[in-house]
Amino acid sequence: MARLRKALTPYLMILPGGLWMAVFFVVPLVFMLSVSLMTGNIIDGFKQTWHWQNYADGFHTYGDKLVRSLWYGLLATVACIALAYPAAYWIAFKGGRRKSTYLFLLLLPFFVSFVLRTLAWKLVLTDNGPLLGPLRSHGLLPKDFHILDSGFAVVSGLTYNFLPFMVLPIYVALERIDYRVIEASYDLYAGRTQAFLRVVLPLSLPGVFAGVIMTFVPVASDYVNSEVLGGPNNVMIGHIIRTEYFDNSSYALASALSFSLMALLLVGIFAYARALGTEDVLEAAGR
Repeated sequence: MARLRKALTPYLMILPGGLWMAVFFVVPLVFMLSVSLMTGNIIDGFKQTWHWQNYADGFHTYGDKLVRSLWYGLLATVACIALAYPAAYWIAFKGGRRKSTYLFLLLLPFFVSFVLRTLAWKLVLTDNGPLLGPLRSHGLLPKDFHILDSGFAVVSGLTYNFLPFMVLPIYVALERIDYRVIEASYDLYAGRTQAFLRVVLPLSLPGVFAGVIMTFVPVASDYVNSEVLGGPNNVMIGHIIRTEYFDNSSYALASALSFSLMALLLVGIFAYARALGTEDVLEAAGR
């Protein structure tokens, strides 16, 4: 009996989480897959006809929005890395006893609602706002210069809103590095640049790997930033999915677009993991 209980203990421990995932992830996912293959309308009802044409129609009609979403997601993720890595590095190695305080100050704006932060970003980037208004009034910017309703504004908003998803995993990875390893590289006549490239950066790759996954997926599927900060030429696929589902009641097309986006994101993540070398990352994480 004791041996049986010992053998079942790991499975019993993962049972609550497994049931949660099954009820709130697997079941809705299967249902959405079923809906994506239906035909019909909200008046006459929907029927399961295994209509794979919904996927082809989605790519044909909104393929440019899918590509734009992936492109914006890639740009925002790269920008997050460029901003998050130096900040996380400084806090991890220079923060001293105030590391927690600096992290709290960095994350403090994100205690505010996501929508409110995006609207505040719109206020900052507006033509007569606190940023562009004084520059335009002093003649430092041309009168027709504007940032809103552009891809730059959307990517900027995405970068700002999802920056913590990149900072925290990179900080955790850097915090785990034993500083004596870096000092040993100096003893072996490595300069600061060589020590960073050959010691710090490889050991921090698990954090970068996790940060990219945690950032790229929600960024590429976001629609709030494109709706608030962008214009007609900056619509992302998340906005299309929301419009087709809630406004047009095209449940099958919206579900097909959702699955198409998920498939493209998975392909991108697997390609990224293969290019980076997942085994090397996991090996570095286990050191």
